[in-house]
Amino acid sequence: MAVLPGLARVGQAILDVLFPPRCAACGTYGAFLCGGCRQELPCVLPPRCPVCWQSQPQGALCHRCREERPAFEEARSPYLYQGPARELVHALKYNFLSALAPPMARLMADHLGEEGLEADLVAPVPLYGRRQRVRGYNQSALLAREISHLAGLPLAERALARRRDTPPQARSADAEARRRNVAEAFVAEPRRVKDRRVLVIDDVMTTGATLDACARALRQAGAASVCALTFARED
Repeated sequence: MAVLPGLARVGQAILDVLFPPRCAACGTYGAFLCGGCRQELPCVLPPRCPVCWQSQPQGALCHRCREERPAFEEARSPYLYQGPARELVHALKYNFLSALAPPMARLMADHLGEEGLEADLVAPVPLYGRRQRVRGYNQSALLAREISHLAGLPLAERALARRRDTPPQARSADAEARRRNVAEAFVAEPRRVKDRRVLVIDDVMTTGATLDACARALRQAGAASVCALTFARED
């Protein structure tokens, strides 16, 4: 069994020769995310709403969170959903470039440490079964697995389930339509989350409707608290 890691490295080296990795953002050969594009990722800068992380003067609660607080305590994202960050999300989500999950997750885990979000376990936003079979994987689950390892937190990949298929959120015209689209679309497993602090992982946050729906399901199942972490967010 000791030779297996060595064989894996040899196999990876052969694949790198036959199919050299290219940066998903700029196309440069050498890595799936090159150093230049990593430096160009548009960082989310303060001041921000302390709950949903929307840009907000003086870091006060935004209007939406004042009107109706989401079910999650905090949501955080290291990057804005534009430029190379958008390219990475699209490549992971739609172009079958699952090899992007490790470098993206490492950047997310670094941000998790900076923000000090406290959690007992990590849970990805689930895909509906048919959609996951078509795509071949759940990009949020790939990110969650890596973050679980990097942050030293248990992974509860089946803590959340999507009980009905929903149209992609990108097709919904506004925040209210997105909220209706995912209302009661998720269910959580009480024995996995009861009295636990859950960190929900997704690739991108727009209005926060999906994360809110997941958090509501988790709280209904007895989770002590819910925070969320995504790679990017829209402003």
